[in-house]
Amino acid sequence: MSTSIPPAVGGRDHRLDVFRGLALMTIFINHVPGNIYEELTSRNFGFSDAAEAFVLMSGIAVGLAYARGFRSGDLGNALLRVWRRAGTIYVTHIVITVFAIAIIASGILFLDTAELVEKFNFTRLLDRPLSAMVGVPTLGHQLGYFNILPLYFTLLLASPLYIMIGLRNRWKMIGFAALIWLAAGTLRLNLPNYPNPGGWFFNPLSWQLIYAIGIAAGLSASEGRKLVPFDRRLFYAAAVFLAFALVWVKFRMGALPGRQNLPFFIAGFDKTFLSLPRLLHTLALAYVLTNLAAVSRLLAEPFFRPIALMGQNGLAVFATGSVLSIALQVLRARFETTVLEDTALLLGGILLQYAVARFLAETSEKKRRTAALPEPPLAAASQSQSGIESKPMSAS
Repeated sequence: MSTSIPPAVGGRDHRLDVFRGLALMTIFINHVPGNIYEELTSRNFGFSDAAEAFVLMSGIAVGLAYARGFRSGDLGNALLRVWRRAGTIYVTHIVITVFAIAIIASGILFLDTAELVEKFNFTRLLDRPLSAMVGVPTLGHQLGYFNILPLYFTLLLASPLYIMIGLRNRWKMIGFAALIWLAAGTLRLNLPNYPNPGGWFFNPLSWQLIYAIGIAAGLSASEGRKLVPFDRRLFYAAAVFLAFALVWVKFRMGALPGRQNLPFFIAGFDKTFLSLPRLLHTLALAYVLTNLAAVSRLLAEPFFRPIALMGQNGLAVFATGSVLSIALQVLRARFETTVLEDTALLLGGILLQYAVARFLAETSEKKRRTAALPEPPLAAASQSQSGIESKPMSAS
């Protein structure tokens, strides 16, 4: 989660996994609005929330995962790897959207929760179903709380361009992204919704900036360097800004000074266009946390290993949490829950997400062990008897 995250050459950086896991847990809690634990999540302590952290860390992961492919010169294979992952994101979004539609429809039919239709942006599926059936697969129509994966899919499609620029010059790549962000905010550019009017809740033209910064950090980490080396003055400036944001939010001080004279995305808190205070808050938080040795030591403790495992299997965990959060919202709309019941529901949801991550990790490890085993002699003899040579193709 850092513009200055130190490299983990030859291995994973445990902090990135833990931060991703914490962001996923936070998103899950915030996607079940009205529970008491919302007050403890990051959005109540500064200008940004877990969404900015998630996108920043996604950029870092992309920079770390795909840099080698683009450095190798095999552009075709490198592009295929990134876009294959984008395809996985797209399919995941469509699948969980179908589950969400079924859950919301079931709530309307069996639990009389029609009041949630507008909240979930479900209206068009009822009054304009044909248009909605076009909008859902083309990503123009997104259900409420199901906006992040379309953003991530779009950003992944553009990732090769950022990586290729970033491999030559990180700061030129960030400058390029900043120009797009500035144009999007100034001209209010956004991808269109359909069939509803307006644009995407997470505007890719704006959010690509924090994603690009993440890619730059990941590229630097893949080379064993930091994008922004530690500087004491910068560290203290970031810490002061975080304290300022905390006070501002806790005392509900409203608009920032100059709001009337500056563009809304410069002095406001707009989420769709990723306003400057939100961006700076995320970067300041990342810089401070990743330059504190105590944080690194703390996150290496065994207590955080389950959270790190969730971060390592982020897509499956996020998909599971998204479907669970919709189900919990439907249930809580029909049945009044106590704090104890909310605790049990949320804890159960997090444990289920961990179980998914654990299952995937163990399955992956089992496949690796199986692939590493030598070929059984009986299998080799069977191949020989059937006339099949068990030799490398190059030896034939």
